[in-house]
Amino acid sequence: MPVVEKFLGRRVEIPEDRRYFAKEGLWAKPEGPDVLFGLTEPFLVLAGGFSEAEWLFEDGRTVGRGTAVMFAITGKILYIETPRAGTVFFNDEAKRHPQHVVADPYGRGWLFKVVSPDGDQGAPKSLDAFQYLEYLRDSEGFKNPEGLKGGVSGICKAVYSGIREQKIS
Repeated sequence: MPVVEKFLGRRVEIPEDRRYFAKEGLWAKPEGPDVLFGLTEPFLVLAGGFSEAEWLFEDGRTVGRGTAVMFAITGKILYIETPRAGTVFFNDEAKRHPQHVVADPYGRGWLFKVVSPDGDQGAPKSLDAFQYLEYLRDSEGFKNPEGLKGGVSGICKAVYSGIREQKIS
């Protein structure tokens, strides 16, 4: 699993068992006919956390790809669109306990799932974990490994699955 030890002053992980929609800051993980979606740990660091979520629809509504299904309050208000068409269901735990989204973004902090009878037909291109890591190289997280007070300096170290190391500069 790619790990960035210093990303805007924080350690962040990018699990290999899911796909990433980099611009949106979303991860996607298939679970049977469902695909779970949540915010990535690097995105949450860059956004300044997560404090509240509101669903824009009730559970069980059929939505098209690109439909805004929720908004989240981070350092700003974000409208989050689904990258997949289908029937949407929300994680009420994330709404009741927004701290789960930050503390466990790849587990209890998932935001919504989409069930699609057609599978991923028409879904936009997503990235694997290593492609997402490369996408992040130009982000403020890499430019400021010690955090915003630390300035732009230093080398970020990515550790892949605890087996090999690669310095990312």
